[in-house]
Order: sequence, then structure tokens, then C-alpha cells
Amino acid sequence: MIYALKTTVNQEQAVANLIAVAIKDKDKAEHGVKAILVPDELKGYVLIEATTTDVIEPIIQNIPHARGLIRGEMRMEEVEHFLTPKPSVSGIVEGSIIEIVSGPFKGERARVKKVDEAHEELTIELFEAMVPIPVTVRGDSVRVLSKEEEKD
Repeated sequence: MIYALKTTVNQEQAVANLIAVAIKDKDKAEHGVKAILVPDELKGYVLIEATTTDVIEPIIQNIPHARGLIRGEMRMEEVEHFLTPKPSVSGIVEGSIIEIVSGPFKGERARVKKVDEAHEELTIELFEAMVPIPVTVRGDSVRVLSKEEEKD
């Protein structure tokens, strides 16, 4: 089963790393922890797959920022959506104004002309360019400044 461990916000990864270190020296049958998951969308929680809560509690007892286990257990269906990555271009629409955060055009602002979700790429036109030339960039190298409002 999967159990939720409440942690201090923004300390989820540190708590997960400390749990991994604590169980590293033990035999797998001895500690009973099968997996540790730190979803980005779930602030303040670490998900732990284990046989029972009895095996988790002694491990987290001395870990800083671990606040305690939430009562109850989760099924795999409830956490499956955390396991599938979202495309980096999700939420970006044509006409959005973006800022490039990495690469040769870092710091430049541009307008999105085309979104390719299959390849996770954007075709953009830079504002500062003398001639409007379409440039293709990766979706994870941009930050959305403003979205184009849908017109009725």
C-alpha cells in the first residue's frame, strides 16, 4: 500500500533522501519500503510504498522535517497521475508571450506562433529581431509571461 508522509513544505526532497539513506543499510525484507515518491504538484507530502505503517514509523522517527504519517492508505490508481510526466509545453497556447530562460536567446521575449506537443517544441518570433524569423525552441527552456485570451 501507499502511505502519505506529511513534511515541511519545500523539504520533501530532503526528507525522501534521508529516508533513502536510513533504509540503504538495511535488508529490503527488514525495512519493507518499496518506493519513495516526491510529486512536484503535492507540496508538503512524500508518498511511500511499504508493506505496513509499522515499518515506516521507526524510519521517520528521527528524520527532520518529517511531521508524521497521514492515517489511511492509498491505492495505486490514486497516485498514477503523478507517475506520468506532463509535456513541458502544456498550458502554452499560440499568441502567448514568453521569455526564453536558457540557450543562445536567453533573456529574450517572444510571441508563440506554433505549439508542437508531440516534440515538446515551440515556434516563436522574437520581439527584438529586425526581421521576424520563426525560431524553434524546447518547451522547457521558456517561461510564460502572459497567455493570449481566447476571443469569443
